Amino acid sequence: MNPAHKLVGISRCILFVATLTMAALAVAQVETIDATARGTSTQMGKIVNIKVIVRQYSTPEERTTLINAFKSGGNDGLVKALQKMKSDGQIQVTGSVGQGLAYVSSMPTPTGRRVIFVTDRLLKYFEVARQTRSTAYNLTAGMIEINDSDAKKSTGVLYPAAQFGIDDQGQLSINLFQNPWELVNIIDWKPKKEQ
Repeated sequence: MNPAHKLVGISRCILFVATLTMAALAVAQVETIDATARGTSTQMGKIVNIKVIVRQYSTPEERTTLINAFKSGGNDGLVKALQKMKSDGQIQVTGSVGQGLAYVSSMPTPTGRRVIFVTDRLLKYFEVARQTRSTAYNLTAGMIEINDSDAKKSTGVLYPAAQFGIDDQGQLSINLFQNPWELVNIIDWKPKKEQ
């Protein structure tokens, strides 16, 4: 077979598989949320766009697994449990391929609903090689308050590098490597229900 024909055949196969993969991901997608993340305090003035893609919401059993892992092993136990879970979605920052979300939940609120997500954070090579302090903050988490009656009032927060702990009063505390990022301009691309 002519090498040029062989290359064309391989290219067609790759294109076909890529198209099927994209179609499968689009069908499996439950919801997409776009937002603008604005830096606060020392990151003031920095702005990035994020996309939270939800393929399915986590089950109550998965929530219980994470709570038990945190109770028995603290932040490290939670990270290990998250690493073992399948991805329920993905978070993407503009210019990156993103990373999987191990836990995503949605709870009703008086004005709409609250979407909470948490996953183990991908540590960058230089962090690990230099053993920087940031490696201890090995979670990425966030919360988005979606206001169904007035989308402009939807808000959220992103914790890019976090560590969970228990404070003196026995309450969950979120310790951050830097500062939380404010989420604004939130667009909920939840598919319309068929009638």
